[in-house]
Amino acid sequence: MIYKLFKTPEWQALKADGTTLGAPIDRDDGYIHFSTADQVAETAAKHFAQAEGLWLIGVEDAAVADNLRWEESRGGAKFPHLYAPLRMDQVAWAQPLPLVDGAHDFPAGLT
Repeated sequence: MIYKLFKTPEWQALKADGTTLGAPIDRDDGYIHFSTADQVAETAAKHFAQAEGLWLIGVEDAAVADNLRWEESRGGAKFPHLYAPLRMDQVAWAQPLPLVDGAHDFPAGLT
């Protein structure tokens, strides 16, 4: 499972359109940034600190495997990058990511 953080308008656009090229930074970089379970909380803290209205999107990496590359990024860690639009039918689940006491409250058991 890989994870994407979307702001509410980005998530709503994916649901309405059925496909997305991601957030503005994704479009600028030419791929959609994802994180693993071990990386996603740090991604939220680094890029979305104090942001309200986030959504945590879970995608089975097998569903996007043909266009997924694992590339070095922050601290030399390999991050999953999707070099194709993300389709709504590839989203396994989505849930709001509330801000609690200044930090995003991730669900237990992310794998």
